[in-house]
Amino acid sequence: MSLKTILEMTAGGVAKIQLKGKLDAGTADDFQERIEEAAGHKAQRIALLLEGLTFMASAGLRTLIFAKQKMGATVDIYVIGAQTQVIETLEMTGLNHSVVIRDIYDPAEIEKV
Repeated sequence: MSLKTILEMTAGGVAKIQLKGKLDAGTADDFQERIEEAAGHKAQRIALLLEGLTFMASAGLRTLIFAKQKMGATVDIYVIGAQTQVIETLEMTGLNHSVVIRDIYDPAEIEKV
């Protein structure tokens, strides 16, 4: 299965990136391109909408680390609606301490300035 990514910028500077499918070595480049697009838009926050992400391999973890480095320490990355196995992967690697994990996208929290 492939990965489908969609980037949407909100008026408040939030880059909403929707991921569907499997994030692995064969598909991580697409995700990285969306991160670079978000950086080009000077996103203030990134919201990764992962309801449709069924698998995340180490390549996905590397791309998350790339996103933190690319966007800088002041840009929060939200992981929204991730399935249990994706959250467990984040927890096993300690990346859960570098992102904000939420069940749903809450504009009042994420789009606040």
